[in-house]
Amino acid sequence: MTGLHDVLRRPIVTEKSNFQSSTLGQYVFEVASGASKAEIKEAVEALFDVNVLRVNVINSPPKRTRRLRSRRLLVRRGSYRKAVVTLAAGQRIDLFEGVTS
Repeated sequence: MTGLHDVLRRPIVTEKSNFQSSTLGQYVFEVASGASKAEIKEAVEALFDVNVLRVNVINSPPKRTRRLRSRRLLVRRGSYRKAVVTLAAGQRIDLFEGVTS
């Protein structure tokens, strides 16, 4: 990877990730496909100034869906990789606070 900003693509905000961030201290990010756990940990610690305890990586497979207007037309959404980052007790990322789905 070339830089810290290339590793983390975007935060994933869903009902489950809101529960994880508020209760368990876990935050979910979409990450680059070639990023390792060590690179993800380094990027989160450097960008948000927190201590990361654990990083879990999940490869989400591509899925097929249909177009809204023409229900017959099948479209393939690409695969992506997401990381669940667990922070030390008492720490949080302010980016996720107050976000509703």
